Amino acid sequence: MGDIHARVLIVEDEVDIRRFVRLTLESEGCEVFEADCAKRALIEAGTRRPDVIVLDLGLPDGDGVELIREIRTWSPVPIVVLSARSSEGDKILALDAGADDYLVKPFGAGELMARMRAQFRRHLHQTPSGETEIRFGEIRVDLLNRLVERQGEPIHLTPIEYKLLTHLAKQPDRVVTHHQLLKAVWGPGHDEDMHYVRVHMANLRKKVELDPSKPQHLLTEAGIGYRFVRPRG
Repeated sequence: MGDIHARVLIVEDEVDIRRFVRLTLESEGCEVFEADCAKRALIEAGTRRPDVIVLDLGLPDGDGVELIREIRTWSPVPIVVLSARSSEGDKILALDAGADDYLVKPFGAGELMARMRAQFRRHLHQTPSGETEIRFGEIRVDLLNRLVERQGEPIHLTPIEYKLLTHLAKQPDRVVTHHQLLKAVWGPGHDEDMHYVRVHMANLRKKVELDPSKPQHLLTEAGIGYRFVRPRG
């Protein structure tokens, strides 16, 4: 297609996978940089200022999770993790450290590009800090007045439901873990109260999704958390 003009840093020590990712991204018009270890990745990330980082967790000179934490001390750049580690615990660890999405090896070019496009949209069209409303489907969220409407008719959300909706909607296409939601909405000390999130998310979906059993915007990442999908355009 060649229609994506973004700078991508690939951090991967396996030559074949690095080459596959590079060729896939370049075929879509991306400018690609490479690093085969954590030390080189930090140098490249600092000098190239990529739009997205694609990161393998198993690096020869360090753990990818620690690299994510270090990058997050100075950059909000979207990070997509590629890893053979497929357990929920490993995914949660990387996402809680600051990763935005997670792909388990092996993966195909189509799946990779779908995830990458979502992150390109996040980076290049991020919600401006001064944005006063969010729209999706038939819903309009007035951030100034804390109002939520469907086709002009007000919808009553509880304070918790409103916090959940806005926290997710301000980070479209990003996987937000249960732990991150608990901390953001309920505050510290609620790390084990995941049932709170599930109950309130179920109620929120009934109010803002056309079909709560098949949500289009507030999607579940099984065992991990949630992702808000904002319509294109």
